[in-house]
Amino acid sequence: MSTSSTAPILPATLAPLAPPTVHDSGADTAPGGIVVHSCTTLGATLVLGLRGEIDHFSATPLRALLASAADDGYTGLVLDASRVTFADSGFLAVLEWWPRQGRRLRLVNRSRAVKRLLHAAGAATRSPDRAVSRTAQATS
Repeated sequence: MSTSSTAPILPATLAPLAPPTVHDSGADTAPGGIVVHSCTTLGATLVLGLRGEIDHFSATPLRALLASAADDGYTGLVLDASRVTFADSGFLAVLEWWPRQGRRLRLVNRSRAVKRLLHAAGAATRSPDRAVSRTAQATS
């Protein structure tokens, strides 16, 4: 068996440095995600304490947990949102899904982020025509 050693075509000082390979998934890589920091039951009611950020992706495990609870017969849900630091439409989707089929939902201790989301969602559902007609009535 023979081995050959050949020198590189370009000396190391003249060879171009390869740029580092970076994979950009396009997603925010900041740490985040929702954590269920407490979970208790009171009869057929599930009581969850949430902490962290709730967006479309981090809400998926929460939806799975709630789907399992619904399958197990839980009809009530109390969510303590005092430690939620960010919430978007992913959280709204969870809040809208649970009350289907007659289940009860209570959102307690709303953090500033949750209040901001609910306020924005409420403003988005108000009819601009009604606001204009109320303003017109007030000025006449």
